[in-house]
Amino acid sequence: MPDSCIFCKIIGGEIPGTFVYQDDRLVVLEDINPQAPHHYLIVPRKHIRTTLDLTSADNELIGHIYQIAGKIAHDRGFAEDGFRIVNNCNAAGGQVVWHIHFHLLGGRDMGWPPG
Repeated sequence: MPDSCIFCKIIGGEIPGTFVYQDDRLVVLEDINPQAPHHYLIVPRKHIRTTLDLTSADNELIGHIYQIAGKIAHDRGFAEDGFRIVNNCNAAGGQVVWHIHFHLLGGRDMGWPPG
């Protein structure tokens, strides 16, 4: 784990975070700058820098991320109304933390294209 990765520090307990779910493969945190009434970050415990760094060994992890996103949406009561899962890759794609993560957003209408 890179020393400067904020998500690695949160997962490791060095920086506080509000966890809503965790298991041996990932954590789900409340976003500190929410863009919807429900805004969570799904972060693998394994440090993977960007989407481009995923390998076939990560296929099960990515499937697990989507299953947990559905579970969180159901548990938090916004699954039936709809939700969005977003992954940003590299700077022009909106990535600002260099540890792969997924935004789970719900609780409001999501227009297309986004903002």
